[in-house]
Formats: sequence, C-alpha cells, structure tokens
Amino acid sequence: MGINSESDLAANLQIGPTTLGMVRIYVEGDGIELPLDFDPEEAEEIAEELLAAAKLAREMGASQPKGKGGPKKGR
Repeated sequence: MGINSESDLAANLQIGPTTLGMVRIYVEGDGIELPLDFDPEEAEEIAEELLAAAKLAREMGASQPKGKGGPKKGR
C-alpha cells in the first residue's frame, strides 16, 4: 500500500508529551497499538512535514475541477 492508496482501515491517533521529555505519536487500530517516541527536534521536523503536505494537498484540491476528485461530502 502506498501513500496515495485508499484503505478501509481505521485507527485512532493521539499525540502528546511523555514524562521522559519525548513526544509520543500513539496509533491504535484493529489489534494494533503503536507508540512512536521522538525527541522534540524530531517532532518539530515531523510537524513541518505535516504542514508542508497539508499546503500541497490544499493546492492540489483547489486545482481540481468542481465535482471531481475532491472528498465526498455527507459521508
């Protein structure tokens, strides 16, 4: 499965600091519990990548013709 592949899988995502001064991204899904710990600098890099991806996604969505390719509303 690639970054652009659709999936019916669902998961919960939690993000917060740990008592050890790390930033934890915790992913929980069907039979999966995945704690990912990052030092604050790594977490900031991830945040920057998320913001850059959101900006690109917004630009890509804006360039789509109305009624095609965008997310379905009311689902």
